[in-house]
This record gives sequence, structure tokens and C-alpha cells, in this order.
Amino acid sequence: MRARRWWPALLLVPVLAWAGIGADKHVSHKQWPRDFDRFFRKYTKHYFGPHIDWHWFKAQGIAESGLNPKARSPVGAIGIMQIMPATYREIRKKNPMLRKISEPRWNIAAAIFYDRLLYRKWRTKQDLNTGDRLQFTFGSYNAGHGRMLRAYRRAFRKLGKVRHWKQVAPFAPPETRAYVARIRRLVELRP
Repeated sequence: MRARRWWPALLLVPVLAWAGIGADKHVSHKQWPRDFDRFFRKYTKHYFGPHIDWHWFKAQGIAESGLNPKARSPVGAIGIMQIMPATYREIRKKNPMLRKISEPRWNIAAAIFYDRLLYRKWRTKQDLNTGDRLQFTFGSYNAGHGRMLRAYRRAFRKLGKVRHWKQVAPFAPPETRAYVARIRRLVELRP
């Protein structure tokens, strides 16, 4: 997934969140409605098992679109999880049960499935705990896995052993750092 911010008012929210400014303002109860909870719960459990908190993926949906199922970006990303149609076609090749990209259920299912694929790619980094692997996953979803792998390698060359997202974050694109920080903050401050 490529980074794509297209709604001007929300463009500043991740930057402000990353800077720690007004964090409480954009982590309100309104941002955690019960809408779509059953899909986030179901597909997190289905693709990740019961040990991963489904709120991580709902926070991702909030960061992507504000949970707007009709969201569309100028570059073509669609739905709550802002999936590119080409990515969705690739996901459907591996998971043909998925239906229309514009339907919230399938949009969420596809994104969590894709997150699982990215999560598994970070499995080779044995020293990463679950929380850090999830943050690498979200960074990869936002900036692309190849770009995050390059950031990881740069951090490794500079620091030696890399065990935490915070060690790699400075080498990631600024928007990706803000995106991952926003997801983490939403999870930490959920009602």
C-alpha cells in the first residue's frame, strides 16, 4: 500500500498526533463508534488468532479513512481500509472468498488478510515482539514492505541489533512514522 492522504482536515491530525499536540482531541469516543466492530473482531481472530487485539486493526481503519466506507482517494484507494484495486485483486487471488472491495465487510477482511501477509514477512526478524511486529506491519501497509525493509536495514547498519519499531522509525518516511504513531496512540487511548 502506498501512502495516501487526501482529506485536508485529517492530513494534519497524524502530524499533530505524532508531535503529541492535541492527542486527546482526536482520540474521542466519536472515533471509536461500534460500527464495524464485528468485522474487525471476526477477521482479526480469523487471520491472526485470539491472541491479537482487534482494536489495532480498527485503529488502522480510523487512521486510514475515519471508518468511512465510502472513502476514495484521488489515487484510487477505496473504502474504510483504503485498499488500492490492484492490491485487492492480488489479495483475492490468494483469498477468493472476498467479494466487492467497496463493501465494508470485504474491505476490512481484505486489509486484515493483507496485514497478516505483511506480519508474516516480519517473522524472520526473531527479536521483534508482537507489538513491534504489528507496527512494522502498519508501516509496510502505509509505505510498502520494500521501503520498510530498507529502513530496517539502514537502522541495522547504524545500530547493530534492531528489536523495536522506535529504532527503525527515524529511517521510515515521516508520514509513515506519523501513521504508525497515530494507530498506536488510538489503541492506547481508546475508550
